Amino acid sequence: MKMTFRWYGEKDPVSLSNIRQIPCMTGIVSAVYDVPVGEVWPTERIEAIRSAAASNGLEFEVVESVPVHEKIKLGTPDSGRLIDNYCENVRRLGKAGVKVICYNFMPVFDWLRSELEHQLPDGSNALAYDHKTVLALNPAESELSLPGWDESYSKTELRGLLKQYEALDTEGLWKNVQRFLEAVIPVAEESGIKMAIHPDDPPWPIFGLPRIITNQENLARFLKLVDRPANGLTFCTGSLGAGPFNELPKMIKAFGGNRIHFVHLRNITVTPDNGFQESAHPSACGSLDMYAIAKALFDNGFDGYIRPDHGRMIWGEKGRYGYGLYDRALGATYLTGLWEAIQKGSGK
Repeated sequence: MKMTFRWYGEKDPVSLSNIRQIPCMTGIVSAVYDVPVGEVWPTERIEAIRSAAASNGLEFEVVESVPVHEKIKLGTPDSGRLIDNYCENVRRLGKAGVKVICYNFMPVFDWLRSELEHQLPDGSNALAYDHKTVLALNPAESELSLPGWDESYSKTELRGLLKQYEALDTEGLWKNVQRFLEAVIPVAEESGIKMAIHPDDPPWPIFGLPRIITNQENLARFLKLVDRPANGLTFCTGSLGAGPFNELPKMIKAFGGNRIHFVHLRNITVTPDNGFQESAHPSACGSLDMYAIAKALFDNGFDGYIRPDHGRMIWGEKGRYGYGLYDRALGATYLTGLWEAIQKGSGK
């Protein structure tokens, strides 16, 4: 297992110097964040990330993410060029030593939350999701926006995009993701890269938009679309765990160590009526049994990359919501100790 840490580049308040001081940290998870979606990343920009990490004693072997353009998800006639560009990014990242690419296929909206600073009893604050609050908003008309909304779209552009998705049902999205995989996975194999799709967050449809990477049945269907080891999963415990219908250790057993390429290990507290809030990583702090999840990963042969995910803001820290230093560093240390205990307890 390799413990890693998300880094948002030179403008991230969390520095590489901070990250390298976290015990047992091996590398960063990062990306080229300022090139428009669908365009090719300059080789020198990729190399700059690798070089910056290496100068701090860290590896750069996981990219999160190479975003998938909406035209690819929609399957528009001109999406072929964008898929070709995606393949070129995969090639360039492979040449730079990247081993895993995390991405998602969520239409329009990435992860959604209704609160950025939900106050917790201990005085910290965290991201939270209230289903009723989300459903009360009309994204095409409301002047408000929620975390996870792509603010690169104007309101007019967003309305046009949502209109396009009215013609796309769930099976249409499945068809388009298969077309994407059939083009990208052979290139990933040639480049020494494993593709790892991130689950939909939350794992149910939002605003009438289809979502398909949501549960064990759908993950199994996804893997069979292009049934090769390079077509795999980012197993995000917070995203999948928000759905009470998902039994995480059972899902890990189903997909084993050869189709889970990257793991986001985080805890959440599930609240009534499809709600949840982020919590500290230990099992006692939320609704998920982190020991059972980590043990299932170990027992089923997982030896890939793990990162602590969304942390609380603690000790007065200000920064990128969900991605502060302190609570994620605590999470990484907890997860490393948990893994060591499981490994030594197994006798291996």
